[in-house]
Amino acid sequence: MAFDRLAAVTTPAAHIGFGLAAVGRPAYLTTGRAGDLPEGRGVEDMRARTHELLDAAYAQGVRYFDAARSYGRAEEFLADWLRQRPDARDAVVGSKWGYAYVGDWRTDAEVHEVKDHGPDAFDRQREESAQLLGDRLDLYQIHSVTPDSPALTDTGLHARLAALAADGVTVGFSTSGPEQAAAVRAAMEITVDGERLFHTVQSTYNVLEPAVGEALAEAHDAGLTVIVKEGVANGRLAGADAPAELLAVAAETGAEPDAVALAAVLRQPWAGVVLSGAATTAQLHSNLAAAAVDLDSAQCDRLAALAEPAADYWQRRAATPWS
Repeated sequence: MAFDRLAAVTTPAAHIGFGLAAVGRPAYLTTGRAGDLPEGRGVEDMRARTHELLDAAYAQGVRYFDAARSYGRAEEFLADWLRQRPDARDAVVGSKWGYAYVGDWRTDAEVHEVKDHGPDAFDRQREESAQLLGDRLDLYQIHSVTPDSPALTDTGLHARLAALAADGVTVGFSTSGPEQAAAVRAAMEITVDGERLFHTVQSTYNVLEPAVGEALAEAHDAGLTVIVKEGVANGRLAGADAPAELLAVAAETGAEPDAVALAAVLRQPWAGVVLSGAATTAQLHSNLAAAAVDLDSAQCDRLAALAEPAADYWQRRAATPWS
């Protein structure tokens, strides 16, 4: 099974995927969680919340589901749901390795995740993912590659990833930070035995942080599927506190600001899958409405004017408290 089969399960919502970062663990870097998760954040509470969201997403046509080893118990919750939904064989599953969750299921943990892009970490986390997801894993990505990541130069790791691809799992990478474009371009150059190693790229892109856009267009043109994460900027582009110009465009279209923000991403010709990171079914429904938002060129220009310098955007993101 491979990520490429997503093309065979196209639905009206197929270009929107569901990411489990906000619901696989009790704390996350996003705004408004006290209101989103008011009834407790025990393991079983979050498992039930995740299953509710997976049911709602699947019912509305979402077919790509995105987890990671560092998302607390996200892989476990997703694996449980897949076992309970034998009818969902067309669900396409991606996960990531390279960060380990160390938050001990606490919202006030001093450290929530630890990065390690070494081959030993890959071996360990690949086995952990396999134990939970088995043959349901279609896509395995290196989590948050930056230009200084050893994953870009470790040929032994590249051989391990190529062997995984030979076993039928699509291999990809995600990026984070102000130098995403450099990371994307460096990863695109990696080959094993003359074949390009990576077939997907997942990057942060939104109207506040569009700096990686040209590199993602290049990746698309080279044959990689582009997955966009953080399209609503960890909550900054949702709700009444969204930028005034976004609120104005939302009022003109009759949509919520988060749907408009995601619609601006969906409008990019290189965007293959755009992730919803919803923590409530109401947020999910609003995110999915992005597929029906029709923005004109003038509205897109107004939204594009919201862009911030990449360094400023990532500095603010880093200062966001886990909650």
